Amino acid sequence: MEYLSTTSLAKEMDIPSSELFAKLKGMGWIDRNGDKWVLTDLGRRKGGQTRTNPKFGEFIVWPEDISFEQNSARPKQLNATALGKVFNLSSQRMNLVLAELGWMEKNVAGWSLTKLGRSLGARQLEHESGSTYVVWPASIAENKRLLDVVNPQTVAQQPMPEPVEAKPGTTAAGNGFRDKFEAKQRTIDGHYVRSRAEMLIDNWLYHNGLVHAYERRLPIEEECYCDFYIPQGAGRPQAVYIEYWGMEDKPDYLDRKKKKLEIYRRHEIPLIELADADINNLDDVLPKKLLQFKIRVFG
Repeated sequence: MEYLSTTSLAKEMDIPSSELFAKLKGMGWIDRNGDKWVLTDLGRRKGGQTRTNPKFGEFIVWPEDISFEQNSARPKQLNATALGKVFNLSSQRMNLVLAELGWMEKNVAGWSLTKLGRSLGARQLEHESGSTYVVWPASIAENKRLLDVVNPQTVAQQPMPEPVEAKPGTTAAGNGFRDKFEAKQRTIDGHYVRSRAEMLIDNWLYHNGLVHAYERRLPIEEECYCDFYIPQGAGRPQAVYIEYWGMEDKPDYLDRKKKKLEIYRRHEIPLIELADADINNLDDVLPKKLLQFKIRVFG
């Protein structure tokens, strides 16, 4: 159970903290003692507790799901742990999914809400320790973009197949490949990919602290999927897409590749291309390619 200070709770409720303190005093849950607020016996029975901070002294905290109305509850807000339970994901994986969508981003003390995440009704809060986290309205569990990402992960993992070659460029004409070769190779951060090469790329992005998604649909009308997607965020002025071309000795693959590259060119979508020769040299190749889009991973 998470606990919020009265001030943090007021921020979550989007009301002035003075208004919430006055409300709690009127309900008899807290009282004024000199220049500080103290918890009453009634407030303690309602779930309130006291904490001590070396800098701020003693303060009052409340359960995150507390209701101040007799017969109604505050709109339910879900943290990463609660939201993860909806999709049978760990809180760590849930946070990564939300970051992949560009709804929040990692900071030195937790997670920061992005403008897009705020537009969805999320709120950024702070733990007693000073670390930050995000809570989401319960309706977010029905968000189509979120469901598109987490639904494949809610399926129980099947026995891993033998490694397959990396997939050709996927466009409306080539989506059958995605059905033919299932993504069953699990990466360190929980993505399921279709080849050993894609697993190495995914793990490299993870080890270098780059939030990323696998097989995200391009932001265009045509049904076309990239291999990897790095969303816009801190230190990333624009979203960047990565394509790995792994079967260039096959004429039909080269034809699909040509068509897919034309889609990237026509829509001016930022693209990083990787070939077979790059896979065993990612530490040298990817930092240089990322730097072209002002994304630094070393130093």
